[in-house]
Amino acid sequence: MKINQVNHFEISERKVLLRIFDVVFVWLALFITTENSTFTYFPFKSNVWTWLITLGFYILLFGTVFEIYNLQKAESRKATVKNVVLTSLLVTLFFLLTPVFSPPLPDNRFQIIYFFGILVSTLLVWRFLYIGLITSPRFFKRVLIVGDDVDIDKIGNDLLLNDPNYEIKGFISTKEKSSANFASYKLNELQDIVLKYKVGEIVVANSMEGLSSDLYQALVPLLKTGFPIKAYAHVYEEITSKVPIQYVDNDFYFYFPFSRSNQNRLYLLYHRLVDIIMSLIGLVFGLIILPFILVGNLIGNRGSLFYKQLRLGKSGKEFNIIKFRTMVKNAERNGAQLASKGDVRITKFGNFLRRTRLDETPQFFNVLKGDMSLIGPRPERPEFVKTLSEKIPFYEVRQVIKPGLTGWAQVNSKYANSDEDMIEKLQYDLYYIKHRSVFLDLRIILKTISTIIFFRGQ
Repeated sequence: MKINQVNHFEISERKVLLRIFDVVFVWLALFITTENSTFTYFPFKSNVWTWLITLGFYILLFGTVFEIYNLQKAESRKATVKNVVLTSLLVTLFFLLTPVFSPPLPDNRFQIIYFFGILVSTLLVWRFLYIGLITSPRFFKRVLIVGDDVDIDKIGNDLLLNDPNYEIKGFISTKEKSSANFASYKLNELQDIVLKYKVGEIVVANSMEGLSSDLYQALVPLLKTGFPIKAYAHVYEEITSKVPIQYVDNDFYFYFPFSRSNQNRLYLLYHRLVDIIMSLIGLVFGLIILPFILVGNLIGNRGSLFYKQLRLGKSGKEFNIIKFRTMVKNAERNGAQLASKGDVRITKFGNFLRRTRLDETPQFFNVLKGDMSLIGPRPERPEFVKTLSEKIPFYEVRQVIKPGLTGWAQVNSKYANSDEDMIEKLQYDLYYIKHRSVFLDLRIILKTISTIIFFRGQ
């Protein structure tokens, strides 16, 4: 059976596409401008490749920091303008500050303004073309959802919320489910629907072991042709970067086997060396800002500068975490409770420390001691771990690795004000444990920088 599918760019393809053409179009614009105008700052001569590679590196680095490769923000014109301008400013500044790898500073300083203008205008034109063409409905992925007992509204809404480039053509359920939002079809219509709507992928809402015989037999002919058929749990993980614990049940070993990096001695050695180096740098930085924090604490907090709190580390080992105090005295006179957004216990100066994450600077001492790592799940209090473990499956799996100063959950999720928020943070933590690597660590560090820049600290 020949199926004419609609062309679609996968998430990974769109991210690669943005990165490649950001760099290539800027290079091309510089060449055209240099050859056809009075712009002389970037002459294309023998050592131009060093300059081009340096420029490309800065575009990718600061583009990541300012989130121009966040697909949801890349589809917003307003967010695109803001983030592209910020990226171009930092690229221009750092390019000028590294003359060994960039052209000599021009005598005419207006050439720098021209250079910045070329960056901004080129990136904005290309990004608006991307929004108008690549993210248009003609490139949406047409999906059919099938399963024996499908919660189509929950699954469909999750897909559309996390990737608007999905177009759900309907669903097939052997349990005769219905939905007000998505079209329902019979099992014997499967191949006809795939042909009629040029479906590009079938999402199966059960594990293959849980499929009924009828549904399995209906999928086999498509499977034999190489047609894309994916488990919903895997699709969910791909588009959200979270492990879907609500669909895991007893098959946890199948859905989140521990990353090889958790047993890779070379990776663990690298991780510890980075922890030591970064914690020493962090402590030196902490000493530099300490006088300012001390003055702010005397005026805004009026009490002790530091506070300690018992937390659980790797394998449930207890340790005392050290932070700058951000709350009023006796903030927990009524017992332990989670901090929430707009928490009245947090002082104004404490709110500043939290939003900039400066309150966590003393934790570099915990990292240096080995109680914590630079990157990992946030360490939680014993009383909270006990309560949450009773309500949330797999919660204690977070303790397989050392807790971190920052982590995948911290840079992707909001305040945890409810059990649902805690489940979401756990999903991110399990994703990190499953996929941790040098590349993912670098992504977290860059996203942490953007979190600090945009004052999204918690």
